Amino acid sequence: MSSVNKNGKHSMTERDTKVQGIFDRITDSYDRINTLMTLGRHAQWCREVARRASVMPGGRLLDIATGTGEIALAARRREPRAEITAVDFSENMLERARTKPGADGIAWEFADAHSLEYADESFDAVTHGYLLRNVSDVPRVLSEQFRVLSPGGRVVVLETAPPRGLLKLAVTAGMRIVLPLLGRVVAKDKDAYSYLESSTLGFMQPAQVAQLMREVGFTDVDFETKYLGTNVILWGRKPGP
Repeated sequence: MSSVNKNGKHSMTERDTKVQGIFDRITDSYDRINTLMTLGRHAQWCREVARRASVMPGGRLLDIATGTGEIALAARRREPRAEITAVDFSENMLERARTKPGADGIAWEFADAHSLEYADESFDAVTHGYLLRNVSDVPRVLSEQFRVLSPGGRVVVLETAPPRGLLKLAVTAGMRIVLPLLGRVVAKDKDAYSYLESSTLGFMQPAQVAQLMREVGFTDVDFETKYLGTNVILWGRKPGP
């Protein structure tokens, strides 16, 4: 669980610090390995997240754990008149995102997903990719997203999921071999990608994430699995008009 200081703010745990360091280290290889691991589907999923967020002209979108900005940039291309804020707790990822085509129209900011420095009901939509498996307190992170959303606003989530069913053993074995191998060959950082493999296999099933979303107040929660069930897009809505 996360640590909360006397002001009610989240204090970085040892796990948070470790995860932050990992993402600072793998910035240069992040996009390439996402593409290799998903056989090119990652960009397509990011576009789907942006579509499901349904941000209107002049609408306000917060993209959390933006990484190198794939979802935020997809949302910018989809609706050029939206106000997009993209945040991450890896400064190296933010620096890379700021160099991409279209990045000038987006506010790139450092933020901790456990304690968002935004007022209540500040955004019409919240998106994030591969955030929840890397945080120390999932319910708190979801509650923060609920807080900053306007009534009627949508949250759309791209996550990994541990394999299940008939292909569980084969997919699990493949991930345990392929991710560390890609980390060693492409990123030259086997340890970082060993963590990503273990955090994926040890994460909650989509139905459990959906239930947590309902428990913090989201309605109309549903999800769709991708890529042999190893990735999932979830969505929900804050009650309101």
